[in-house]
Amino acid sequence: MDERVRPGDRFQVLLGWYSVLWVVFGPVPNIIAALDDPGALRYWALALPAALALCFAVLKIFPRNPVVRPSAFLGALLAGLGAIAYLRSGGAALYIVSLPHFWILARSPRRSIILTVAGGAATLIGAAIRHADLTGNAVFTVIGCAGGVLLGLGAHWFAEQSEERAARLSAELEATRSRLAEAHRRQGASDERERLAREIHDTLAQGFASIIVLAEAARAGLDTDPGKSAKQLRSIEQTARENFTEARVLVGSVPQSGVAPASIARTLRRTLDRFAEDTGIAVSADLPDVDCDRPTRIALLRCAQESLANVRKHAGAAAVGVVLERHPHGVELEITDDGRGFAVGESRGFGLDGMRRRLAELGGELTVTSSIGDGTRVLAMIPMNGQVAT
Repeated sequence: MDERVRPGDRFQVLLGWYSVLWVVFGPVPNIIAALDDPGALRYWALALPAALALCFAVLKIFPRNPVVRPSAFLGALLAGLGAIAYLRSGGAALYIVSLPHFWILARSPRRSIILTVAGGAATLIGAAIRHADLTGNAVFTVIGCAGGVLLGLGAHWFAEQSEERAARLSAELEATRSRLAEAHRRQGASDERERLAREIHDTLAQGFASIIVLAEAARAGLDTDPGKSAKQLRSIEQTARENFTEARVLVGSVPQSGVAPASIARTLRRTLDRFAEDTGIAVSADLPDVDCDRPTRIALLRCAQESLANVRKHAGAAAVGVVLERHPHGVELEITDDGRGFAVGESRGFGLDGMRRRLAELGGELTVTSSIGDGTRVLAMIPMNGQVAT
């Protein structure tokens, strides 16, 4: 829980301290001084400051009562200042210590200035009625009045500037929040587009490419090898059905991915069998039964599908090897071919980048090793049991 005091709370604390100081340095000294006054003067000198203190206490205790208004207390304070100045032959101290009341309780700077001047005038008039000559209290009263007006205007200006700064900062904060929310929305949309593009490339696009290759081969062999063409047509039909399932997954028509909840070894074995049947390329595989979660199975399968698609389209290979291994640091899938190879640094294809991003989302990494004429090695590694690749 945050224990820090907000600016508004600090202001209320300051007002509370001022209320205590006003009572201690305002009415109380006049009450103490009145104890030495003779006769009826003592009772009036005691009653007036006590009444002012009582009025202020009622205002603080019942701040929301419609009968107890700040203007009523201010009126009583003006009258009390004049009366105490008359009785005590002065009153400048009470007037000066009461100056903040005129700025705290009044509703506008104009009213505050009028009340400040009126309080000073009441103090001067009360003292002048009893003593016609100018005294030190009168001088202090005039100085206090001028100082109160200047300090009050300065404090009011500072408060207005603070409110304007707060409003400006609030508006800037709101604008920043709006921009941040919009940036998050755009980033989310961009991430979703990238995810869909990767899924389409790894599933539908690869399936369509396979269909095109198989269709061309089947058409070329219709007259010379009808049996082989029929097998290729069945592969086309199966690939089209798989693409249809993947398309339904992408548009949200089905809740699960096209990857069945089987072991990754069996899923890879089916993929490799289809690849060997469709291409005629020899495939050797070491696929132990490795236990891994569904996101890992999908990532490894997509890496295998993309690598095999690259072999089909670009490598011109005669043999492909696939090895699945479980290590203490995670699970690895290695795919090698004896094809023509390529310069890894010059590769600009979407497939490799898509594989890298897919593995990175799981904390894994992709290593591609190849050179012209020496074949290609693709190594996908995904950490398991909460481990993260470094």
